[in-house]
Amino acid sequence: MRLAIDHQTRYRFSSPQQRLVQTLRLTPGDTHDQTVVGWRIDVDCDVRLREAIDGFGNRVTMLYAEGPIDRIEITVAGQVLTTEADGLVRGSNEPLPPALFNRTTPRTAPGADLAALAHDAAGAGDTLDRLHRWNLALAGRFPDAADLPDSGATAAEAFAGEPNARDLSHIFIAGASALGLPARYVSGYRNCGEGTCPPHGWSEAWVEGLGWIGFDPSAGACPDANYVRVATALDFNGAAPIAGIRQGEGVEELSVELQVERMNGDA
Repeated sequence: MRLAIDHQTRYRFSSPQQRLVQTLRLTPGDTHDQTVVGWRIDVDCDVRLREAIDGFGNRVTMLYAEGPIDRIEITVAGQVLTTEADGLVRGSNEPLPPALFNRTTPRTAPGADLAALAHDAAGAGDTLDRLHRWNLALAGRFPDAADLPDSGATAAEAFAGEPNARDLSHIFIAGASALGLPARYVSGYRNCGEGTCPPHGWSEAWVEGLGWIGFDPSAGACPDANYVRVATALDFNGAAPIAGIRQGEGVEELSVELQVERMNGDA
């Protein structure tokens, strides 16, 4: 499948900023089932961009801008070829051992109720089957999880409320941790069939003998050829599409527009 992605992020500041430093995790990497055939990042003001690879193996672009800046627009455009892999991640850049992803963060620590549900839902038996059951249990319990901006909630807090799709990914990771299984957060894109699609987040868990397997608890399924992986980390904070600091007074206003479309003439 050939997917065309057009992603615009706009910041407006109530007072001019003296300096911006941002980490852009907006560029997908190549795997056996995902090939970037064209990609560019454009910024509407004078900035310095430096490409790098972070500790998780993600492609990142560091952005440096000197003020005064009262607005900035970052545009990403490109095409990615994807193939169906039943959620299996093959050929990704993996500088860290799977065991590291047994670590929890404040956002992925399982509370008692969440851990109990994970054990009940997963049951016993084959690891892959247990993870599928956990994924389906979350989709059934929270069927209306929408793609919304990151809430900042912990997995335990979100589990007790009305989680969005990104929250559900943290809940999945927390449940996998309660089961003693390595899991991580994934940020990226999903073709939702409507052209305009919000940025998406899902999870991956390690299955011995198979490798990393993707699970999307907001869909109750594994990611397919409609998904484009961009960044992985222990939680959303480490895989956020844009993160950074600014020097200046006032508040910021953020708006995001994203289109993910399947193109004719798929490879």
